[in-house]
Amino acid sequence: MCLALPAQIIAIDPDTEMATASVDNVKVEVSLALVDDVAVGDYVLVHVGYALNKIDEDEALKTLGLFAEAGLTPNS
Repeated sequence: MCLALPAQIIAIDPDTEMATASVDNVKVEVSLALVDDVAVGDYVLVHVGYALNKIDEDEALKTLGLFAEAGLTPNS
């Protein structure tokens, strides 16, 4: 099963197209090579180290809330 998680971009290295993303305060390094126009504070779907696309903040927070209800996040 493949699962992409919503994550908020908290830092971007413009020299490497890499970013630091946070999922419930767990930080991961992700590549921004597949998406354009991503800024700090945006939400993206992350799969195997790549940001696949930008998503709406409300949609991201709803999805993260469902993950928490299901016990699928570290702080749930």
